[in-house]
Amino acid sequence: MKNVKLLIQYEGTNYSGWQSQTNALGIQQVIEESLERITNESISLKASGRTDGGVHALGQVANFYTDSSIPGYRFKYPLNISLPDDIRIIDSQTVDMDFNSRHDAIKKKYKYLIYNSPMENPIYRNFSYYVARDLDIRQMESSFPYLIGIHDFKSFMGPRTEVNSTIRHIYSMELEQKEDLIEIIIKGNSFLRHMIRIIIGTLVHIGLGKIKKEDLPKIIQGKDRSLAGPTAPAQGLFLDKVYY
Repeated sequence: MKNVKLLIQYEGTNYSGWQSQTNALGIQQVIEESLERITNESISLKASGRTDGGVHALGQVANFYTDSSIPGYRFKYPLNISLPDDIRIIDSQTVDMDFNSRHDAIKKKYKYLIYNSPMENPIYRNFSYYVARDLDIRQMESSFPYLIGIHDFKSFMGPRTEVNSTIRHIYSMELEQKEDLIEIIIKGNSFLRHMIRIIIGTLVHIGLGKIKKEDLPKIIQGKDRSLAGPTAPAQGLFLDKVYY
């Protein structure tokens, strides 16, 4: 038996998220079914984390155990023949048997795209949060120091979340603007359900003047979801890289 690690990219538009579900199509299910056809084995993929429906990935990581004689580095070839066009295996390799893509992850990098223009761009329809009103980019960017560091992010947690702790560590945040496209990059040790999307929604409200950046400490300390901004749309979010 060997342990195979996969580096995966996908467009999440047509899926209910990463996780396999009984009443909807998950990316995990699609890849597992392809692996089962290739290996004639029952395969269980372990991913670095779940992504919601509509969320994309440039660097999702997953691993699985197999008795197949196919070398680890070759799995990407039959998989990419079998998988739909919106899922691709960028790399595959044999790793130590004790490697676990979720538990061994030490840091994750996400990016979020906002399209800020009076007119929506159809090219970015499935890949960004469209905001028609002008955003105050300086106010948004100057809000980052309030969020960076170790905090209790309960105010930025989505519903139906079961975790032992809501304390998370955001290592860094960056903002890059290229004409109408705004890219926000967030690195952290891990993230609560909807945490990044709620942070983005709050930043957009700061950029629109609906929330003052100086209120962020009160929002964090309040540990109340109703204090933060709305949950930004899923399609603007990308899992960019997982660090081990």
